Amino acid sequence: MEILHKKFEPKPLTLQSVIHHSVKHFANSPSVSFVDGEPITYGELGKKIDEMATLLQSYGLKKGDKVALFSTNMPNWVIAYFSVVSNGLIIVPILPDFIRSEVENVLIHSESKALFISNRLYPKVDGLELPDMELIIQLEDFEILQKKSKKIELKEAEKITVAEDDIAAIIYTSGTTGKSKGVVLTHKNITFVAMQSYTFKPINHNDVFLSFLPLSHTYENTIGLIYPIMYGVSIYYLEKPPSASTLIPAMAKIRPTMMLSVPLIMEKIYKSQVQSKFNKNRFSRLIYNTPVFRRLIHGIAGKKLYKTFGGRLQFFGIGGAKLDSRVERFLKEAKFPYAIGYGLTETAPLLAGAGTHQTKLQSTGFAVKGVTLKINEPNKKGVGEIWAKGPNVMQGYYKNPEVTAEVLTEDGWFRTGDLGKFDSKNRLYIKGRMKNTIVNASGENIYPEDIESVINNNQFIIESLVIEEDGFLVAKVLLDIEAIEKSLEHWKNVYEENKDKFNEWKKHFTKELNSKLNKSSQINRIDIQEEPFEKTASQKIKRFLYQKPAKKQKKS
Repeated sequence: MEILHKKFEPKPLTLQSVIHHSVKHFANSPSVSFVDGEPITYGELGKKIDEMATLLQSYGLKKGDKVALFSTNMPNWVIAYFSVVSNGLIIVPILPDFIRSEVENVLIHSESKALFISNRLYPKVDGLELPDMELIIQLEDFEILQKKSKKIELKEAEKITVAEDDIAAIIYTSGTTGKSKGVVLTHKNITFVAMQSYTFKPINHNDVFLSFLPLSHTYENTIGLIYPIMYGVSIYYLEKPPSASTLIPAMAKIRPTMMLSVPLIMEKIYKSQVQSKFNKNRFSRLIYNTPVFRRLIHGIAGKKLYKTFGGRLQFFGIGGAKLDSRVERFLKEAKFPYAIGYGLTETAPLLAGAGTHQTKLQSTGFAVKGVTLKINEPNKKGVGEIWAKGPNVMQGYYKNPEVTAEVLTEDGWFRTGDLGKFDSKNRLYIKGRMKNTIVNASGENIYPEDIESVINNNQFIIESLVIEEDGFLVAKVLLDIEAIEKSLEHWKNVYEENKDKFNEWKKHFTKELNSKLNKSSQINRIDIQEEPFEKTASQKIKRFLYQKPAKKQKKS
């Protein structure tokens, strides 16, 4: 076994190079496992990958064929993934929360010839008419569920040469716009980002990674799978969906040194463990709002939180959406080892980041080494669309040249659709999505994400969504009923029976909120959201579901 204390640069930049290197150099190290399972070594992982590659070839799959992977996280997910990408096939990972029609669309549009699927998700494909599908394999035990062609007996898989510009994956995004597009990523796209992750957080085979975000999402896939695999890191998966009851015992057991998360998880921890305790009465609020005492409180809370996470965490990466400013301030003052990243599926995914030693409040850090970022046509405040160019930029959208041309310029720039600006040290700050920006009657740009950040700071609100309706700003808010009931007696009676009193509370809250917002960002109305907002895999609200269609103008 070789311990790497320097950056590993695969040659060529392919996932085939990555897995071959790790199987060879970390053969006796533990690779992947369930939290309550026994890890297999990298040597065993390599053998299982080869066996599965042989099976796929024995059913006639050839270089360039697509293989879909539809499952929650598990060690066999990793085996299936590498058996595909390291042998010239193209992986099509499908997010576990895709509904049946979305899964059908992906399988047909991608022309997938084989499918790895977990037992729990099989009902979503059972009975679908899939003209290209030759083979369906159950992921838990690799049992053949369906097959069209006859198996040819092979002793071992044919050795396939994989090039950097070969397609590795087609990833169908579940975006906030509602249109699922197949992002075509090459081996170089993905491997480059994994390789450059070392500049933000050096790792080696002694690290332990707890993985709970969907592996079918590029964020967890590249930085939470490919990157750790490069250095022989042990990766552990939860057998049940992530929640406090599953995560806390898992962290206590494996004591991870690395984790990736989305902002929502840390925001929940902050509200339940910190904010709620210091909003009980006027005196405690006064203490908490005094900077000296607040830093002291955050320091104590940070030590407790660190122990909850297992006591040896070195890197807690946060990405996928913007982190609330108060939560980030807490993490900084608590000296919690958080890091920030920004990117998109189309860039495999990382464009910018800040390691634990580089974070600055509300900044997503510096451009990834080897990637060029620019602000296109900035306004007077330096805000404009973020454009990117580099080895991580996708080839395009699968079978969709028109939409590809909209985001990729002829000279290779990728239009991210995000608004941002740089500070004097070239740190990037995200302002929001261009499509989400609201232009008011005075022509001013309003960034709903900034208003939502202020709303979400309220201890009784889980999350919010700001939209425009008939020229006014409306906030849809999801209340934290549990927190409200702990603080306000007879809340249910007020909410369900005394509508006048409840409306009075809404008016008071709207007034209090507007006192914290500038004139152009004033909220006209607050609507209570009865059910949690529908979200993408990176926990962004699917805005298109909650926006009223623009009124059609009458013909004169």
